[in-house]
Amino acid sequence: MVTYVAVANDLPQPATRLADIRAVLYDEYSQGHRCPWIVAYSGGKDSTLVAHLVFEMLMALPPSQRIRPVHIIANDTLVESPLVVEHMTDSIKEIGDASTVFDLPVKTCITQPEANQSFWVNLIGRGYPSPNQSFRWCTDRMKIQPTSRYVKEQVSAAGQVILLLGVRRSESAARSASVARHDNNERLHPHGDLSGCMVFRPIVELSTDDVWEFLSCNAPPWGGSHQKLIKLYRDAGGGECPVVTQKSDVPSCGTRSPRFGCWTCTVVDKDRSLAGFVESGFNEFEPLLDFRDWLVSIRNDPHRRQARRRNGKITMTSDGKLIPGPYTIQTRAEILDNLKAAQAETGKHLISEEEVEMIRKIWTDDIIRQSDAQAVSIHQVKNSK
Repeated sequence: MVTYVAVANDLPQPATRLADIRAVLYDEYSQGHRCPWIVAYSGGKDSTLVAHLVFEMLMALPPSQRIRPVHIIANDTLVESPLVVEHMTDSIKEIGDASTVFDLPVKTCITQPEANQSFWVNLIGRGYPSPNQSFRWCTDRMKIQPTSRYVKEQVSAAGQVILLLGVRRSESAARSASVARHDNNERLHPHGDLSGCMVFRPIVELSTDDVWEFLSCNAPPWGGSHQKLIKLYRDAGGGECPVVTQKSDVPSCGTRSPRFGCWTCTVVDKDRSLAGFVESGFNEFEPLLDFRDWLVSIRNDPHRRQARRRNGKITMTSDGKLIPGPYTIQTRAEILDNLKAAQAETGKHLISEEEVEMIRKIWTDDIIRQSDAQAVSIHQVKNSK
């Protein structure tokens, strides 16, 4: 283990901190058990650094010591910012291709929500109002469930896994508090929601400057450079929405900082990262920005919402105010038409035909259910006379 070197502020120098992290990664990988590693990869700076260090470590080991499989998994919500998902997809492919060339025990995977739980099927099909701070239905369905499903499959096959997260204490006050909740003075801690999953946070004590200094000075071991990633941040003026695997981490998604992630995100008032791409010259994304802002503007329009929730009940607040239900069928149809118009204008694939078919089936079922409910009401009124 490399010893910290004291400097004026009593903190180890960045190069020494990275040497320590490399030593800890090697030590953990060399443990006697065969638990697979799962690296949660968003394509952002922090998860890229973790993937870089893990890949680098495997390459430095002789083949006989590469005894444990490493999974590098990303999550595509299907509504990722186009530039972001392009970078994530390209980099995951580069990592996978290089792993094959170097004969490393690395498997790459991109998880996605089930089609029945996609953003558009829920918003346009079921009429869920666009997410906000109090009703953030998207994160669980689109991020947590797909990634958790993959982790559970590996736990089922191996008995236990180690999940490597690129979280850092200095990211924000909220992140620092989240890190502190799990501190147990051990290298690993149990995952809060996934049985058989231990969490490993190798870069938790690094600063943002440490991360950028390393990425800008070191080419990725799988080839190419980190310049595309650096430019992505510069153009967006923000940062990534991290991989999320438990509900206690949900506040990290949809913060007021200029993160990039889902272009449809309405949890924040303004999508400053998507606006940053437009301001950087990617004018083709302006229709997406307009569409997203329009979604925000119609969310609380009572004329666009049904009185009853999807379970048929009417919900009131404690002071007697109606809590509106899903969007009306008419509004859902308008959203779909506007989305298709944005798709045609940008030339980007925004919604699949499978999703459209599911949406139309849900509409048909809802119309039949509403008609049946009306018929029952009319029958009850007639019988009451």
